[in-house]
Amino acid sequence: MRRSLIATALVLALTAAALPARAACDVKGAQIEEAIAAKKELQADANAQTVRDLRTLRDAAIVLETYKFPGECEVLLGIAKSLLANPEKTIVRGGDTDEDEAESLVEAREPKAKTPADEKAPAGKTPAPKAN
Repeated sequence: MRRSLIATALVLALTAAALPARAACDVKGAQIEEAIAAKKELQADANAQTVRDLRTLRDAAIVLETYKFPGECEVLLGIAKSLLANPEKTIVRGGDTDEDEAESLVEAREPKAKTPADEKAPAGKTPAPKAN
């Protein structure tokens, strides 16, 4: 019994040592910014939103990597790379001009929680001096 337990422990230890460690998500190696700079279609002013979206995906991948979600980080980088692979299709796909939907998305981006900056007096209004 003891011999089989030791053999099992040894097999598990060797298996764990032989498995490659999961590599961290390589945001820098994905070269998103370099790919954006290389695509002429993305340099046009009309495509500035597409470029912002690609950079947002890159930034989100960095956040996921920071919080130790390498799999999800790789998924986001894969999405960004696929969008960069065919800029014309990406630009057409991202060309939704539904104003109602745009307003709801802008509203959804507004922070709902108060921050310490929200509690400060509005600019230009100073509190009244205290009487002595």
